[in-house]
Amino acid sequence: MTGAGMADCKKALEESSGDMTGAVEFLRKRGAASAAKRADRSTNEGLVIAKTLESGKMASMVEINCETDFVARNDEYVEYVNTLAQVVLDHNPASEAELLAISVGDKTVGDYTNEILAKFSERVIIKRFARIATEGYVVAYMHPGNKLGVLVEFNAEPSSDAARGMMRDIAMQVAAMNPSFVGREQVDQPTLDKEKEIYIQQAIQEGKKPEIAERVASGRMEKYYQDNCLVEQTFVKDSGNTITDVLKQIGPDVQVVQFLRFHLGDQQQANGNESNN
Repeated sequence: MTGAGMADCKKALEESSGDMTGAVEFLRKRGAASAAKRADRSTNEGLVIAKTLESGKMASMVEINCETDFVARNDEYVEYVNTLAQVVLDHNPASEAELLAISVGDKTVGDYTNEILAKFSERVIIKRFARIATEGYVVAYMHPGNKLGVLVEFNAEPSSDAARGMMRDIAMQVAAMNPSFVGREQVDQPTLDKEKEIYIQQAIQEGKKPEIAERVASGRMEKYYQDNCLVEQTFVKDSGNTITDVLKQIGPDVQVVQFLRFHLGDQQQANGNESNN
């Protein structure tokens, strides 16, 4: 019923005087208690899972971490992560506490999590989750192995299968090239000032006079935009085009609204704040 080990089940039945419901509750509590003991363990493995509605109007993505790839590949762990991704899609929790309180069948997500903790002698944490709801269209891309996932929101629906394929190509671009922003207008001033200062100092160290170094830095900022802004990046599938060119092929007014990129263990991207829309 719970997937816990034989010895743990025996102890649970002893503690509950043979009552099955009490034994399951005992195991859940034991899972929660053991989580505190594992709090200092590193969680460098796990899964990223995305779910989308067939309509393309809504998508969710979760990252759930554990300690070893052995657990991450376990069927019960995979089912657990998939369930949480579906719960986020269906209920749009605003916090982990809200997520844990949502019912899944005859138990809450919190109970389910405690069962997973009781089964596996590892630390398991809900690292992050997000849901995007849109009037346009959202595309998900999962890299093989489920260590990297991307959601991209567009302001319009695809007009054809070819357009839908190009939207997915843009999601793959986000996965491969890891942009920090959609466009240059999203780059905050502190980031711009810091980058320009670095480029000025580099130019001065190369022997440029300060006034020349300023112009050199401005030129290098253009390269910064091309590297870090999605719509200015060179398209990985066709170096003769930028992502802006690809968007024009999808439709004359199609734009990227936002993207989320979850790479196992990474910090969240500047453009990828968890969106519970």
